[in-house]
Amino acid sequence: MKLFIASDLHGSAKYTGELLKAFGKEGADKLLLLGDILYHGPRNPLPEGYAPAEVARMLGGVKEKILCVRGNCDSEVDQMVLPFPALSDYAAVFCGGVNIYLSHGHKETPPLCGGDVYITGHTHVPLNSRGEGFLHLNPGSVSLPKDENATRGYILFDGGAFLFKTLDGKIYDRA
Repeated sequence: MKLFIASDLHGSAKYTGELLKAFGKEGADKLLLLGDILYHGPRNPLPEGYAPAEVARMLGGVKEKILCVRGNCDSEVDQMVLPFPALSDYAAVFCGGVNIYLSHGHKETPPLCGGDVYITGHTHVPLNSRGEGFLHLNPGSVSLPKDENATRGYILFDGGAFLFKTLDGKIYDRA
């Protein structure tokens, strides 16, 4: 199974469109969203193409493929317009013999075991790090990257490897 993992859309229809185009090109089975889907948050600028209702509509086209956790900028009113659930702070996916735990990243890290993979968003900065026996990954932000290279991207889990890719599909890291 091929998993497409992204975070922090923050209501940008422009970058959600680019994300969905990349998702289609990758032919992934599931789109795992790590929260902060519609609202930009009080500490962030308005992202380019800010249109939360349009983002909800666009994601509705692939709603049957989405697994989403709730971020710190996601509210109950967002759930009223999202066509898929974003109700939990954590989720787990077991794929290809790998335990993958998902969270937005603004809550406490759950207890993890050696070999587990923990994927978060929230910081808007890509991360590929080993910590206390588990692998900690972060795809960065689709719409408001905060790393020095302004990487807008996602992580693709395919064939046992986690590939960090830019929205145009170029690999820039792997785990």
